[in-house]
Amino acid sequence: MLPSLVMMNRISKHTASLILAVSLGFVFASFALAQEVKKDSGNGQEPASIKDRLIGENEAPNADLAYGAYQRGYYLTAFALALPKAQMGDPKAQTLIAELYDKGLGVARDPKEATAWYGIASKNNDREAQFGYAVKLLEGKYVDKNPAEAKRLLKLAADSGHATAAFNYAQFIADEQPTTAGIKEALPYFEMAAENRVADAYYALAQIYRSGKLNGYPENKIAQDWLLLAAKAGIDTAQVELAIWLANGTAGTKEPKIAFAWMLRAANSGNVIARNRLAKMYVSGLGTKYDPVQAAKWHILAQRAGLNDNDLDDFINSIDRELLAKALDEANGFTSGRG
Repeated sequence: MLPSLVMMNRISKHTASLILAVSLGFVFASFALAQEVKKDSGNGQEPASIKDRLIGENEAPNADLAYGAYQRGYYLTAFALALPKAQMGDPKAQTLIAELYDKGLGVARDPKEATAWYGIASKNNDREAQFGYAVKLLEGKYVDKNPAEAKRLLKLAADSGHATAAFNYAQFIADEQPTTAGIKEALPYFEMAAENRVADAYYALAQIYRSGKLNGYPENKIAQDWLLLAAKAGIDTAQVELAIWLANGTAGTKEPKIAFAWMLRAANSGNVIARNRLAKMYVSGLGTKYDPVQAAKWHILAQRAGLNDNDLDDFINSIDRELLAKALDEANGFTSGRG
């Protein structure tokens, strides 16, 4: 079925002008892909079909050729394959065209055109497009800002299994209803996102269980488990909080050395609070040996990022000037991620 005239009118002349060029491009791309297949014959194995080469071993057998080309990095080929199907109303193809325009892959980047295609595909119930168009509605750059419609589309996408949409929809609910009722409504969506390894969902769940809003009291052991997952996923704020919890025994487990390791990891990644706390750990010998040079170094790095600390100022003013000079040299030579 052809898209409605209203929908088609939203697509600019830019797309129409590409049709002839893309048709020619498809001929050449198809020839190039055929040559690729031909090259693989004669190796003692049955030559793979173009579809098999585009899809790859780990893709579903019914995966679309255009999407397969996109996954392989053949963006112009993907555009050529997807455009006719998109114009005929295929929502998956419409979403792929939107992605290519949005990222400038194979075609000139055109966020306005991308937004139009996301809108069309979202009306055709493609969950990726629903999420993409919701983002555009929240940004309000290429379509009128509409948070209510964005929220509706996020829920549709989430209910269809889109993990990132689930996380964002849960955030919407939690922000609008920061109550027990709101948290309970948001919880299944946070859990769905977490089950699909959305790292921010780990951290959000840690905050929920720590707050006590879910069941009326803090559940620190559960919260710490979620904090650990968030920390392992690379969320530096979670690494800092986990380090503090382990240093203080907040959830009943006191592990100063492990706390120090997490704080060091966050500090190395650039977290300013971690750098300040790490300096203090070196001063007090918490989880590590007392080290005035490292304490001064991390304080200098935190201070340069805008975090001042009078107690640490007093400390570095009290240490030997040669040690301070060494700390300054180490701070000057520091490269994030290397310690």
